[in-house]
Amino acid sequence: MKKSTVFQIVALWLVWAIILIGFQQLVTARFQPKRPDGALGWTLGETGRVSQKDQLYLNEPFLNEMVSWDSEYYLSIASGGYDDPATRWAELNGEDYSLNYAFFPFYPIVVRLFAFPLSFLGFAPLATTVLSGVLVSLLGTLLGLFALYGLSKEKLGHDGAMRALFFLLIFPSGFFLAQVYTEGLFIGLAFTSLALMKRKRGLFLASIFAAAATMTRAVGAALVPVLFLSALDFHWEGWKMRFAPIRQRVILRAILSALVPTLVFFLWKNAHFGINFQIIEDLYFGRGALVISKSLAGWYSAWQAVQGQESYLVGIAQQSQIYFSLELAAVILGLIASITALKKYPLIAIFSLAAWTIAVFSGSPQSIIRYMLVLPALPIFLSRLGRNPTFERAWTIISILLMGLLATLFSFDFWVA
Repeated sequence: MKKSTVFQIVALWLVWAIILIGFQQLVTARFQPKRPDGALGWTLGETGRVSQKDQLYLNEPFLNEMVSWDSEYYLSIASGGYDDPATRWAELNGEDYSLNYAFFPFYPIVVRLFAFPLSFLGFAPLATTVLSGVLVSLLGTLLGLFALYGLSKEKLGHDGAMRALFFLLIFPSGFFLAQVYTEGLFIGLAFTSLALMKRKRGLFLASIFAAAATMTRAVGAALVPVLFLSALDFHWEGWKMRFAPIRQRVILRAILSALVPTLVFFLWKNAHFGINFQIIEDLYFGRGALVISKSLAGWYSAWQAVQGQESYLVGIAQQSQIYFSLELAAVILGLIASITALKKYPLIAIFSLAAWTIAVFSGSPQSIIRYMLVLPALPIFLSRLGRNPTFERAWTIISILLMGLLATLFSFDFWVA
């Protein structure tokens, strides 16, 4: 046996042992089903099956493990519209607002469309909507996988591209791609838009997919600058951005391709739905676009939680420490992946950096490990590292165990992201 083979076996064994022992420590500290979830201060009173017993849309027994938290709003919009009286409302500025307005319309619209043919299966209406939501997420994910393969195969080869797909699916928050959540549909739309930009005649269709992505999640707006730059046919020379000869027709094409999602977004933003969205996001959920100072204050408190110090975010200290450690690790990994993609995958890198910025500076250091899931640079970066067999196996173990932990928490209605 070669020395290199011996080294690889020993290294793999050692990494496996460290990861497995560490995971057992992690899961016993983080997952305590007999107590409320203490990842954050507010989760102590709002987590677990009992706390969600009065939420109509979270208590359908069929596929209930795939429904929690924001699923309530998507199911409500798909079933009863934005002003559905069966969902939660809040009094803000002296007026009552349905919390549904904090969520974009495209995913629930598609869920409602899919629910119509599924209604002939004879399930109860809510069960049919849940099934539709899961199918939309899964089919969106499948579309995203095809697109990601097309984006990565040229430079990674078949094996590398397939590895990128695998790493996307087993990413710690990858289980969200199969839940009643928007991530599955979003990556299908966003990754397809990026893939279409590579074709000379695909820009208009890419802009349509970008508009749909923007109406699925706010981070879809990160596709707008990528559409514009793609139309200008730019490339890197060293670290300098170079463009093809600029002609009037090329500039017009760039403006028009970026205009479609931009126009759709601003029409929505200035309509009744968008105005209410801003009110609820700001006053109820505490979110916003590029709220730098508030975000930095939040991340400082998250860092305090990681160090075991008190902060306004802390619930049960040990659980908060683990929760924010994963959030911060995802932020750092997403940033490194996006930056390292700049030379070989400029369009992917620009989208990923823009999406990273929108997520990290949205006002609250929560759900970030889920938001990083939509960065295409991330699985590509991991796939490049995965050329090393030891890294590939080690990351697979780490990622699957963490995904198992987070998926278990989600299934019991504990806070994940």
